[in-house]
Amino acid sequence: MPDPMSASFLGMPLWVVVAVGAVALFGAFQAYYWIGHTVGKALYSSRLGRKIGQKRILKVENVVRRWGALAVYGCFWVPGLRHSLPWVAGVLRIDYRWYVVASALGCLTWAPITAFGLYTVLWGWLRIAADSPLVAAGVAAVVLGAVAGFVVWRRRRHQPEPDA
Repeated sequence: MPDPMSASFLGMPLWVVVAVGAVALFGAFQAYYWIGHTVGKALYSSRLGRKIGQKRILKVENVVRRWGALAVYGCFWVPGLRHSLPWVAGVLRIDYRWYVVASALGCLTWAPITAFGLYTVLWGWLRIAADSPLVAAGVAAVVLGAVAGFVVWRRRRHQPEPDA
């Protein structure tokens, strides 16, 4: 069994890459908060706000109002919220002390779990491909099919009902 600490990316130990990524993500979260805090509601009518949509922004606002700092931690695990909730938290001016704690905990848990998880999946698939390219192609086809099916299902579920 290989030593997990020997994993590397671009010649650097993977744990260093993950640590740098977590620190960078923490910095981005602080910037998002302060941009939202400084610009305020004008951010909603900006190009970014229009792209996200008022309805979605109001949903994020309700999540932040209801859950506060817990929503900040939880947004790390929800792809669409990860980069929209922090600036909404800034606009709503949630307590910055709790925001810092929640975003630090989010960075400390989300970055290593996703990095090592993705690293494991990638190298596992490459090991399968080395042993049997046909099986690896089959696994890739099944995964891509499942992802495509999920995307189609989600889009159909969120389509407005046609007027009768």
